[in-house]
Amino acid sequence: MMKLLIGSTSPFARKVKVVLHELGLTGSVTQEIVTTTPIKPDPAVLSANPLGKIPALIRPDGPALYDSRVICRYLDSVAGGTLYPQARLWDVLTLEATGDAIMDASVAMVYEVRMRPEDKQWDGWTEAQWAKVTSAMDALESRWMSHLAGPLDMGQIAVACALGYIDLRQGHRGWREAHPQLAKWLDAFASRSSMQKTRPE
Repeated sequence: MMKLLIGSTSPFARKVKVVLHELGLTGSVTQEIVTTTPIKPDPAVLSANPLGKIPALIRPDGPALYDSRVICRYLDSVAGGTLYPQARLWDVLTLEATGDAIMDASVAMVYEVRMRPEDKQWDGWTEAQWAKVTSAMDALESRWMSHLAGPLDMGQIAVACALGYIDLRQGHRGWREAHPQLAKWLDAFASRSSMQKTRPE
């Protein structure tokens, strides 16, 4: 059986967990919650991913896979899924990359506060990361709503997990008021069973 190394609130890990539910693969993968940081990576994570990042998927018949995009694409292939439809592939990949970029910037904001001593924290860095997030959300609201409203694919899952993490960590910044269509879409998408079952504790 495969083993998935995850963090309890990682948006990248949640993305993979949503995929497991959507593809009906939860019974094929055990999930192990680890505590790992850029400063103190977990040894189990390092043995699976030399970069020390989660999620990582340990397979019994091959080397471990890492980076959520690689893992999700692999799981979709294993299940014969349709999360990466060929007819819309480049749009789906671009939308997934946009969701992942929101996650990257959001996690960087959290690390700036949690990993650095207070006298070393830089507000300019934090706000630059937030500017990336808002720019991405502007693009989603202006260009991608019709795609988000279409058949389920990996781009939608990535964006939903990214926005869910924004709600969790940066909800006080009022992104919903600035992006009402996107907020309405997320509320509807978040009602999916896969999203409900993977909500951070």
